[in-house]
Amino acid sequence: MLVRLSWIIELPPIRERSNILGKRKVISETANEALHIPEENEVFGVAEKLLGFDRILVRCQDGAVRNCRIKGRMKRKVWIRLNDVVAVSPWDFQTDTRGDVVWRYKSNQVDWLRNNGYFKM
Repeated sequence: MLVRLSWIIELPPIRERSNILGKRKVISETANEALHIPEENEVFGVAEKLLGFDRILVRCQDGAVRNCRIKGRMKRKVWIRLNDVVAVSPWDFQTDTRGDVVWRYKSNQVDWLRNNGYFKM
């Protein structure tokens, strides 16, 4: 004997189902967030070339061009594009050629850093 189950579980129409799942909230670039001021061993840099995987070529404020990797916690959460301003932590060895990307600054944060004299590129 076949029993029809549609009378047991009634789903709302498709338009209303999308609200059940929820939508992703879009956070704008102008939202104020905590600003990361570089520590003594960190420098500012501009993303020059995306090398693939988790590597970026960054021109740093101290004049060096470093091959930087994106740390694991940032790799999954933050997208870095060309000409983005980032904070770079040089490695203990190969300090002029290698480093880690620690933070990506948004456009309003870069304006604030320029106005207050932190970022001079």
